[in-house]
Amino acid sequence: MPTTPHIAFDSPAAVDGRHIRAVTFQSVRMEYVRRVLGELSLVAAGGRALVVGSGRGLLARGLARLGFETVAADPSPAATALGLDTDGGLGVTYLTTAAEELDLPDRSFDLVYCADTLEITERPDAVLAEAARVLRPGGAFVYDTVNRTPVSRLVYLGAFQTVPSTRIMPRSRYAAHRLRRPAEVAESLDRAGLSAQDVSSFKPRDVRSLVRATRGRRRGTLTDDQLPELVDMVLDPEGRPVVTYLGYAVRRD
Repeated sequence: MPTTPHIAFDSPAAVDGRHIRAVTFQSVRMEYVRRVLGELSLVAAGGRALVVGSGRGLLARGLARLGFETVAADPSPAATALGLDTDGGLGVTYLTTAAEELDLPDRSFDLVYCADTLEITERPDAVLAEAARVLRPGGAFVYDTVNRTPVSRLVYLGAFQTVPSTRIMPRSRYAAHRLRRPAEVAESLDRAGLSAQDVSSFKPRDVRSLVRATRGRRRGTLTDDQLPELVDMVLDPEGRPVVTYLGYAVRRD
C-alpha cells in the first residue's frame, strides 16, 4: 500500500510550488515557534528539532539559526537535493523519508514541526503517531495546515492548482477531504498521545497581495526575497481560521 500521495508530486514544479508557500509562510512560522518555545520554556540551544515536509529546507534552516540541531525530512528526493545545495553551512541533516514512516529513532527530538503535510496525507493518524514517537516526553509538536471551508477550497483547490494565472501546484495535490478542521486535528492529536494546546489563525494582511505575489512569482517578475514583504502574513490568535492555521501540542509522558 502506498504510504503517501507526496511521491506523485515529486517534480521540480511541485517542489517549486511548495517553496513559494514556504517563503511566504516563513516569518509567521518562525514567530509562532518562538512563541511556543517561550510558553513551554524550551531552549533551542542544545536541543534537536525535526521538520516533517521540509521541502527545500527553509524552515529547517530557520530552526538551525535559533540553535537547534536540525533534521529536515521530506518524501521528495528532489527537495532533499535542493536542500543540500542551499544549506549554506548550517549543518542541517536532510533525509528523504515519508512522514507516515519516519526512518528516525524514538524520543530523539525536542521539537517536531509538521509543514505541508497534514493537508496532503491520506493517513493523518499515521503522521501524528510518528511525530509523537520521535518526540521526547514534554516535547512540542508544531504544525500548520489548511481548514476545510468554502474559502479554503476556493484558494487551495481553485487558485493554487486550477487557475492558470495563479497555479503553483499540480492538479489533485489538494483535495477537499484532506483539508481538516481544527477539531478533527485535535482528535487525531489526542489519539497519538499529543495534548493540543493552541490553534491560531494566520492570513495575509490583504488577500489581494497574495494573488499579486503568486502571479508575479509565476511570471518571474518577483523574486523569493520580495514575497514575504509583499504578502505580509500575520498571526490572528483570536480569529477563526478561515483558510490556514497554526497549532501546537505537547507529547504526554
